[in-house]
Amino acid sequence: MNTTTNTTASTEQEKPFLIVGTGTETVAPGLHILRGQGQSFVAETDVGLVVIDAGPGGPVTQGMIDAVRALSDAPLHALCYSHGHVGYNAGVPMWLAHAAQRGDAPPRVIAHRNVPRRYARYHETEALQHRMAEIQFNRPAGFFDRRLAMHAPTETFDDRLQIGSGESRIELRWAPSETDDALALWSPSQRVLYGGAALIDSIPNIGTPFRTMRDTVRWADTLDALAALGARKAVREFGATLEGEAQVRHVLTHTARALRWLRAEVVRLMNEGLNERETLARIRFPEELFGVEWMKPTYGDPGYIVRDIYRSENGWWDRNPTSLHPEAPEAIGQAVADAITDKRGVIAQAAALAREGRWQLALHVIDLLATARGDAPELVEARSLKAECFASAHGRCPATCRATCTA
Repeated sequence: MNTTTNTTASTEQEKPFLIVGTGTETVAPGLHILRGQGQSFVAETDVGLVVIDAGPGGPVTQGMIDAVRALSDAPLHALCYSHGHVGYNAGVPMWLAHAAQRGDAPPRVIAHRNVPRRYARYHETEALQHRMAEIQFNRPAGFFDRRLAMHAPTETFDDRLQIGSGESRIELRWAPSETDDALALWSPSQRVLYGGAALIDSIPNIGTPFRTMRDTVRWADTLDALAALGARKAVREFGATLEGEAQVRHVLTHTARALRWLRAEVVRLMNEGLNERETLARIRFPEELFGVEWMKPTYGDPGYIVRDIYRSENGWWDRNPTSLHPEAPEAIGQAVADAITDKRGVIAQAAALAREGRWQLALHVIDLLATARGDAPELVEARSLKAECFASAHGRCPATCRATCTA
């Protein structure tokens, strides 16, 4: 993630992802959704414009700048990072250049105090971060080398930061959720909340297959704290705006309650002595908590949350002595394949399970052969069948894992 970047490069230039459209939508006087990579936000204050997220750069960020200028000619007072995931603020240099071209003072670049620490970790693991993004978003090798630029904020805050005064003032509030550096924007006078990464139109994306653990209870605490504000409108990072104080409170507290139920239930099963897979097999998600529209697994998945909670209290060992000191994956795959004399029978059994729609069992069976290297006809056929099983089950996967399924 180079800090020196081609600011005209954009993830939109080939295939857009996480791009929700263009333009703005006014949710209250002086408060606007700004569409780009996710739904950003603009607040008109007495000291100037406050923009949440600069966008990924290139045409997306330029469209965001143009949309803001269609709203107001006021100077840009501050750019604020909704959270520390790279990409959302790769376009900072374009906003700074825009302010300079207008003859305005450089805007403040504000983030939560945990963002610099996250950026330091991302710099250290740069190649890993690029590879994970390539797989998650189905991009070729090297695609993100110049597209995940990080730009350090010029100032940070801890829990709360007020910008402006009077009726147009806004508050930045620490809202740890998807990341430990996420923020929300609150307009006290108009009772409008921008929830940022804490508020999406899916079950929270805790336990994503490629990312570090996210704190389930802390996310619930954040939602309860935001609900207590009494917002009349709540803007999500993704999804439709929540309208009305009762609806805002209901969605936020319901989600928090579901997350707390998950924590309590996983702890109960762990205390019974169940391991991770046994917990996943036993747990049942109550329809009244997880059947509502905003808890559907379109981005996150309740099973992933179970795994994160389990890992928060356990080490990596799956309780199988064989896994304590494993051989290399290619050696295991080859040894298993060599031990199977009836390879056609394995393929036939996996194919039969697939025809019955039992995709996951089919995958477990076919992996007896599909993980072995080589170009023997049975191994090639096994890998092909595995790909077909993933393709058939594709629609059941949340967005956070679809690319990993086909990698």
